[in-house]
Amino acid sequence: MAIQLPPLPYADDALAPAISATTLQTHHGKHHKAYVDKTNAAIAGTDLADATLEQIIASAQDKGDKGLFNNSAQAWNHAFYWNSLTPASSQPTGELLAALEASFGSFDAVGAELEAQGTAHFASGWVWLVARGEAITVEQTHDAATFATGDAKPILVIDLWEHAYYLDHKNLRPEYLKAVIARHLNWDFASENFDRDGVWTYPG
Repeated sequence: MAIQLPPLPYADDALAPAISATTLQTHHGKHHKAYVDKTNAAIAGTDLADATLEQIIASAQDKGDKGLFNNSAQAWNHAFYWNSLTPASSQPTGELLAALEASFGSFDAVGAELEAQGTAHFASGWVWLVARGEAITVEQTHDAATFATGDAKPILVIDLWEHAYYLDHKNLRPEYLKAVIARHLNWDFASENFDRDGVWTYPG
């Protein structure tokens, strides 16, 4: 069973001007699609041909298959990223809000830490909101590194690769981060991830 490219959960222009339709079309339709296509090409005819994406990532990691890991993990990270965004952001409530306030002191401090770490991150990667037990942290990963597998539970992610923002913001990553954090983080998705048993799974 081939890994599928999931559709965007909103219209191409739904995140503009923070993220333009052109950026979304290129990022989703070319970059994300390429990761999916390369993953499928690598697993065709192997014992991973019918595996879930999470199983593929874990196998590639265990075997040290960097090519398969990079493509499969990036396919997962991008799908998680699309769901981490929304056209109209709200604020977290309930248990998630309480956990955020306990971990960071205030809800505003969460956005400030995401922006600070996302800005400070060197080169390509991701900045994540991650649950470790009852504590929530902001953590960075480089390149294709992912929280798809492991003990920590990802709640939200922001893509820090230049293709995520360069067409709209050039080299001004902080400008992109400010816009996304202020207006487009999907706190409903974050709450679902915080409440669920285990880690979100790739659709399909």
